[in-house]
Amino acid sequence: MQTQAGDPGAFRDFDLSRVPSPCFVVDEAAIRRNLSILKDVSDRSGTHVLAALKAFSMFALAPVVREYLAGTCASGLFEARLAREEYGGEVATFCAGYKASEIDAIIALSDHMIFNSPAQKDRFLPNVRAAGRSVSVGLRINPEHSEGEIAKYDPCAPCSRLGMPVSQLTPEALEGVDGVHMHTLCEQDFEPLARTWEAVKPTLAPFFSRLKWLNFGGGHHITRADYDREALIGFLRQVRAETGLEVYLEPGEAVALDAGILVGEILDLPVNGKPLAITDISATCHMPDVIEAPYRPALLGEAESGHSYRLGGPSCLAGDVIGDYTWARPLAIGDRYAFLDQAHYSMVKTNTFNGVPLPSIALWNSETDDLRMVREFGYDDFRNRLS
Repeated sequence: MQTQAGDPGAFRDFDLSRVPSPCFVVDEAAIRRNLSILKDVSDRSGTHVLAALKAFSMFALAPVVREYLAGTCASGLFEARLAREEYGGEVATFCAGYKASEIDAIIALSDHMIFNSPAQKDRFLPNVRAAGRSVSVGLRINPEHSEGEIAKYDPCAPCSRLGMPVSQLTPEALEGVDGVHMHTLCEQDFEPLARTWEAVKPTLAPFFSRLKWLNFGGGHHITRADYDREALIGFLRQVRAETGLEVYLEPGEAVALDAGILVGEILDLPVNGKPLAITDISATCHMPDVIEAPYRPALLGEAESGHSYRLGGPSCLAGDVIGDYTWARPLAIGDRYAFLDQAHYSMVKTNTFNGVPLPSIALWNSETDDLRMVREFGYDDFRNRLS
């Protein structure tokens, strides 16, 4: 999920005609700013900070990520392989359900293997122990304390499939376990984390002496301007002192927050009850969170008043509608525009439904104005996904 607002930053001055359309444009300087904030939190709190590849896995920037963070967290075999091959550092892997056919390959790539249930842990613990290398075992818990604003993005919603309910935690469940993982937040500030910890700490406290680490997962909007980072740093120090455990954070969006745009082009301007605009950006193919969340992505340079249009994509899906937006002047076919804050999640969720082409990917540096095309996609990328 993504926030509805976005900071245009240096993109205010970016010439949208410099790239093909549609195209993701990621600002390396903005990524570095975010990473430097995360490194500062890590250094001052003594916490391991891992980049969540599920949110942002533009591996062209892996060398940059390596400069700042301890490693990455993955969600299965392919992300674990990408993490090991491109990013290096620590690799922590969590999956709601591991397959027996993939487990040994994932173990070989991972430093932490985090299981979603005691049953999965017990089933695959012999594989971990037979790996011939030191791999730390984790168990994901569900704190049963809900802070999520939208149920589908709340890992602690009733009947959640994610994590063992903490009320069911037993010494037997932690047999062979080195650490406990919890991921309960979504685009949130520090206070929900503090409240979650206070809710779960009494149940976990008896087990601190048998554990080595604690992982607070992701959903922390640490690089947002109004995030209370000083409170977070103090909290993390206190948790380490109270528990004697190593502490991990797995920010995803925070790595790429306000660091990328998605450039599109106006293809047609029909009218049906109101002015419409057909664009080469598809909600269902390029920004599926618009439909899934739902949410309204922010438009670069949107006007408060003027000429309003309902934007929709080129696919045949009737619901491929992005939203209503206003420009200071009337639109014309061929005009370029851009949505803000699209580096995280949008890029990793793109698909080729209906044969809609994937957006290109460009890397820009707002400090030097250097621009390079990282990837352009074609027919083979669509065809090779099919039979």
